[in-house]
Amino acid sequence: MNIQNFSLSEKLVSSSYVRQGLQARRGHEQLVRVLLQQGKCPEEGWSESTVELFLNELAVMDSNNFLGNCGVGEREGRVASGLVAKRHYRLIHGIGRSGDIAAVQPKAAGSSLLNKITNSVVLDVLKFTGVRSVSSCFVVPMATGMSLTLCFLTLRHRRPGARFILWPRIDQKSCFKSMLTAGFEPVVIENVLEGDELRTNLEEVERKIEELGAENFLCVHSTTSCFAPRVPDRLEELAVLCAKHDIPHIVNNAYGMQSSKCMHLIQQGARVGRIDAFVQSLDKNFMVPVGGAIIAGFDENFIKEISKMYPGRASASPSLDVLITLLTLGANGYKKLLAERKELYGHLAQELSALAERHGERLLHTPHNPISLAMSLNRLQTHGTAAVTQLGSMLFTRQVSGARVVPLGVEQTVSGHTFRGFMSHADAYPCPYLNAASAIGITRDDITLCIKRLDKCLKSLSKEACGEKSESGSPAEDVDDLTVP
Repeated sequence: MNIQNFSLSEKLVSSSYVRQGLQARRGHEQLVRVLLQQGKCPEEGWSESTVELFLNELAVMDSNNFLGNCGVGEREGRVASGLVAKRHYRLIHGIGRSGDIAAVQPKAAGSSLLNKITNSVVLDVLKFTGVRSVSSCFVVPMATGMSLTLCFLTLRHRRPGARFILWPRIDQKSCFKSMLTAGFEPVVIENVLEGDELRTNLEEVERKIEELGAENFLCVHSTTSCFAPRVPDRLEELAVLCAKHDIPHIVNNAYGMQSSKCMHLIQQGARVGRIDAFVQSLDKNFMVPVGGAIIAGFDENFIKEISKMYPGRASASPSLDVLITLLTLGANGYKKLLAERKELYGHLAQELSALAERHGERLLHTPHNPISLAMSLNRLQTHGTAAVTQLGSMLFTRQVSGARVVPLGVEQTVSGHTFRGFMSHADAYPCPYLNAASAIGITRDDITLCIKRLDKCLKSLSKEACGEKSESGSPAEDVDDLTVP
């Protein structure tokens, strides 16, 4: 409805009513105007009707939705299912062109605008969550591992003679395979134990650089967010070493956006040394479906190089999902979720510590990990490794997802490389343990139910070890726990 159509409407409906409707329409349009002018996440979230109005306006700018369009090409935005069209708000053309994921499509102005706005809004979020000096970013329709691979492949053109990627160990398969998929040989740096924490071995990093030659390293591949007792890498020190030896530095910040500490580490690393790009997951940080990531950095030209390395057009779904989410939440809504997560981290730590004490265990002291916690399972280990792994199975059947039980002595071969003590980020961590994380979206009820069910499982295993019949030995007997009180 434009001004002319509103005027014509006055012939059918009272002009005062029409003017009221026009004012309401202008309220929606003002929000869209501010978004286009500023390119920032709105302070307050939009209503669903405003979001849908905006998306429908974008969709009618794409050629597949032109009323008189006659398509005779091989890609014309045709969709066989009406449900699929609705799911994508009829934004069918995707983003980018064959040579650049950030390029504008002539016959998809709406989808191209969606892409540009999403990248701009996400850049604003990166800044207000802690990386103030970030200069460029883009959403890529691949999860974190493949997005890291894209960064490594881009660096290959800058350092064609490089063979190695220096990687402080983190026992997560996708980040290890991201380096192999790009065709490089990871140089694994074992972590050092400081108290309960596993931290970056800076001396070994520097020794390997001197041994193999800085020119032979494609980059240093560091990590922020991780499972305790590993903690974020010493990013500032690594960034200084990278600047000193002229080695690029790529940071795996998978779910670090939700932590002010992780974001501060990236900001400080870029300030005192060198960080070329950092990659974060969309689903872990924004509660959207799996399938997207943000690649960001401090050199706009390098981030453009990465986007141009992506072959072909790309799905717009991740961009659409994160834009809808951020417009709905607004900056204040997202900040509120971050504050709640941080508060519940303290609550989870307190509850897990109390539970551990009741069972003769302890909460491992990992103050440098702002998201993940770990509780020892030493007493359970006295009954054998099977008892430790059984705890994980019991929790899963009782609908406790995300809790991660790490036994001693596991060996795992990943693409030809054997890791001893796999899942614990070290060859021989001193004790088995259980992980739990306070990630964005967690609730107090989640923590209450987790602690209740974990307590029952530990009691059950203790009784079984003593030859007694468990009172809660089968999932069926825990049915009363499966609904939140």
